Formats: sequence, structure tokens, C-alpha cells
Amino acid sequence: MAFIFGLVIGLVIGLALIVGFVRMENARSKLRSELAATIAAFARMTVADSRKLLPPDVYPSWVVFSHRQKLSSLSLSHSLFHYIYMNINVNLTWLNHHLTKIWPYVDEAASELIKTSVEPILEQYRPFVLSSLKFSKFTLGTVAPQFTGVSIIEDGSNGDGVTMELEMQWDANSSIILAVKTRFGVALPVQVKNIGFTGVFRLIFKPLVDEFPGFGAVSYSLREKKKLDFTLKVVGGDMSTIPGLSDALQETIHDAVEDSITWPVRKVIPILPGDYSGLELKPVGILEVKLVQAKDLSNKDIIGKSDPYAELFVRPIRDRIKKSKVISNDLNPIWNEHFEFVVEDASTQHLVVRIYDDEGLQASQLIGCAQVRLNELEPGKVKDVWLKLVKDLEVQRDTKYRGKVHLELLYIPFGMENGFTNPFAPNSSMTSLEKVFKSGNGTEAIDKEKAATQKRKEVIIRGVLAVTVISAENLPAADLMGKADPFVVLTMKKSENKNKTRVVNDCLNPVWNQTFDFVVEDGLHDMLILELYDHDTFGKDYMGRCILTLTRVILEGEYKDSFELDGTPSGKINLHLKWMPQPIYRDS
Repeated sequence: MAFIFGLVIGLVIGLALIVGFVRMENARSKLRSELAATIAAFARMTVADSRKLLPPDVYPSWVVFSHRQKLSSLSLSHSLFHYIYMNINVNLTWLNHHLTKIWPYVDEAASELIKTSVEPILEQYRPFVLSSLKFSKFTLGTVAPQFTGVSIIEDGSNGDGVTMELEMQWDANSSIILAVKTRFGVALPVQVKNIGFTGVFRLIFKPLVDEFPGFGAVSYSLREKKKLDFTLKVVGGDMSTIPGLSDALQETIHDAVEDSITWPVRKVIPILPGDYSGLELKPVGILEVKLVQAKDLSNKDIIGKSDPYAELFVRPIRDRIKKSKVISNDLNPIWNEHFEFVVEDASTQHLVVRIYDDEGLQASQLIGCAQVRLNELEPGKVKDVWLKLVKDLEVQRDTKYRGKVHLELLYIPFGMENGFTNPFAPNSSMTSLEKVFKSGNGTEAIDKEKAATQKRKEVIIRGVLAVTVISAENLPAADLMGKADPFVVLTMKKSENKNKTRVVNDCLNPVWNQTFDFVVEDGLHDMLILELYDHDTFGKDYMGRCILTLTRVILEGEYKDSFELDGTPSGKINLHLKWMPQPIYRDS
């Protein structure tokens, strides 16, 4: 009886499973038929139909159709892009999950490509102590990077591109071994391990075209490098056996990353046939910088004062970092040095200034740093700025006062009209730099700029500077009676020519109205220094000073202004300056 009962139950369950399977297959077949009908309907869909179904904000700004045009592959791909863009933030978990699944294939495909493309750059920045620097092993490891954010930027200038920025975090277990050979014949296998990276990658889909997949090429770049940490270890040995090797390799790797993939450098991958040379990195202008002075710098020395110097760069690559001279034992250094930088993307790049204390044979100590965004500069116009120094440009919680630095900046785009006066490169008609700009742009212009730089070095900005010391206001009391007997000493820094005003007795708001003429042989590199003193019977007491470059007076010809005095709690001096140029050239 139990056998019969079990047999009946088994048959019933079996029949139920068969019926359920048949019904499920019929349902799946019906869904496939409906999906096929839907796809066919989409293929016949017109723009009017799509606009009834989809709201206007679904379409990217570049998608424009005629009333009778059918939904082409271009519009489909653009709509697909936009749909993905709108939903990718929500689906970052899904994206990271699938990236982890395909990572072994990415590792296999990309490792050799990265190795062959990076090796020449490593060779370019190879330290002098090494005779060879190559990869003996390169794999990305088994840990895939994780995307933590995404943003979309549609090209607003001409609407022919879309930019996607992906924030990525990667704690890699890569297996990277460098074959290092020194000039002393020592060969070392150096392992790069414990790589930690956080940054933002930029993908540019441009130009947008009416063929699938909707764009002609894709460019990629490391837009922002927030963190790049790694350690170096000699396989089976000690890195310290060669002093300085670790620091040299660290610097070389950072330079290679900066020069190979960091924005504004971008790698262009053609998707459809065409000429995409316009997407590649090209110089767009020149930034001229005058490092004038710094004041109230933090003292890094226990005995005496710091010996400050400055490093300036637009791109932090060794051969593009400019260094000033060292000013010994001075917390208010005066440099008045001129530097030039190539600009590749004025909209995103910035000038960075770092002030160090020179420690001789030991590593220099950072006093502070500052930066200026180039998109804040008006092309063709000199900008005079005082920048407050901070400990770290990325960390904004620094409240300690570290001093400030004085710069004069001039950005000149290639091809700019020559209807302005360049005080850094004057000429009787058109400057040699402007002639370079007029002749073209890009690499050709950069080559010609080298010749123009040499020409500018031959130019002497000669003239007569007339300085009228009008008055001073709110000077601090220097005598026991609450008064002062002030006078002003005027000095041209380079030529060391000096003049001084008369003494005004018992006055904190003296009026002089005295004019002094200085013959200036090199206005580009000279400065006017005005120092106020209190006259005493047996000497003089320092009251403050004012330091001026000649840039503004050369540019404007004549001006009147008030200037705050340094080194004093209060007070300012009123001046009238006039420039009478006499341009000449050195004999070659």
C-alpha cells in the first residue's frame, strides 16, 4: 500500500513539474516574441514618436534631429550614452563587480602595452647613476581598481565632445620588477610594491559623429593625482647599499607618470578612421613670471635666519621646474627674477610656487607654497599678486601664517593680437615674442620661441626713471616725544644709485614733493627701493621700506599711487613715477 501511495505522489509531482516547465518555456517564448516586436518597433520609430515617449532632458545637448528623420544609429548611441551617464552613478557597484570579473583579461591585455609605452619614458628620466632602467616583469595583479564617483561634462564651446571623469581608488598587488643596472656594473632587481593610488581619470569622447558608436576617438588622461604611494625593495638585497638610489628611482617614476599620462597630456585612441591630431597635446601659450620678493617668511633655522629660494612650475617635471637663487639669512628676500613657462591648457593648469629653506648638503625644508590658476589671468595683461603661503595646497586646514610671496604674471596665448605692450619683452614696434605668436602656434612656435628668448636677452630696457616722493602718512612715532624726523633713501637695486630726501622735523605726516631722476640701464631686472629713517643726532633709526619693480611704470609710462610700508605697524608713502624709455640693443 505504501508503495502504491508513493508511486501516485511521484507521478503527480512529476506531472506538475512537467506542466510548470512547459508553462515557463511558453512564457519565455512569449517574452522573446514581445521583445522582438519591441525592437522592430524601435527600428521604425520616428523622432516625433521618441519625443512622445522620452522627455527632453533625456537627450544630450548635441542631439538635433529634423522632423522626418528616423531614429538613426547616431541618435541611438547618443541616447544610450546619455542613459548610461545618468545611471552610472547609481550602478557603480555593478560596474565595479563586472570590472573585477574581467580584470584578469585586462591585466593580460594591458600589462605588455603599459610596459612598452612606459619604458621609453623611464629611460628619458633615468638617473645619471644608472646605465639602464627597464622592466623585467610587469603585471597589474589580481586586485581590480574600484570606481568611487563619476561626473559628465559636455563640451560647451562647440558641442562636439563629451567628457567623463571617473574617480578611482586602487590598492594594488601588482608584480612589477625593474631591472636596474648602475654605471659601476652592479645589477639590481628592484621590486615596486604596495602601490596605493587615488585619482581622477578623464575620458574624452570626441568628435561626435553620425556613425556607430557615435564618436570618432576617445582620449584618456589622469586628470588629478590625489595619491600615489609605493615602496621600493631590492629582491634579495638592501636598497641602502647604493646611497640615494631609492630617492632617484622614486623621482624617476613620478616624473614618468607626470609626463606620460597626467593631464594635460592625453592619449588618443582612434575608433573610426580620421585625422585626430587636433586632440593631441599642443602648447597654447607662454606664461611669463617675475618672482619679485617674499616677506615675513617662517624661520626654519635655530641659529640665524632661513636661506630661502623658490621653485616654480606649471607641470612638475624636472626639466620644467625653475629655481631661483638662494638669498642667505633673510626672511624678506628680494629676487626680482624672470621665468617663462609653456602652457598647454590655460583653463585647467596653474602656476605653483614653493619656497624652501636651503640646508646645504641636507634636504631643503619647505617654508610654504602657493598657486595661481591660469584661467584667472587676463591674456595680455600683467597681474600683480601677493600670495599667502600655506603648508599644503591640498589641505585647506592650515591656519599658521608662513609669509607671502609677490609675483607679476603675464599670460600670452599663441596667435594673440599684438596690440598690447609686453613689459617683459619690449621693442620699438612689435616684440620678438609677438612676432613668434603671429607666425603660428604649436611646436613650430615653440621652436621659434627659443630664438625669441635669446633675442629678449639681448634687449636692454634703458631709460630715465623720474621718482617724485610726495609725502608719507601715519608714520609710527620714533622719538620719546611721540614724533619723528623722517627722511627717505631711494636706491636702484641693480645699479646701487642712491638719493635721499631732506629731513622733515617733528612730523608723522611729512610732505617732501622732491623729484629724483635715475638713469636705468636694465629696467627689466632693476628695482626701486625706498627706505624711511628717523634722523637722530648720532645716527638714524629704520622706520620701514617699500620695494617696487619697474614693470608698471614701463607699461603705463606714468602713474601716481600710495604704497604700504613694510617693517612698520603703520604708514604709507605717496609717489609719482614717470618712465622715459631709450631702447637699445647689446652688440652681438
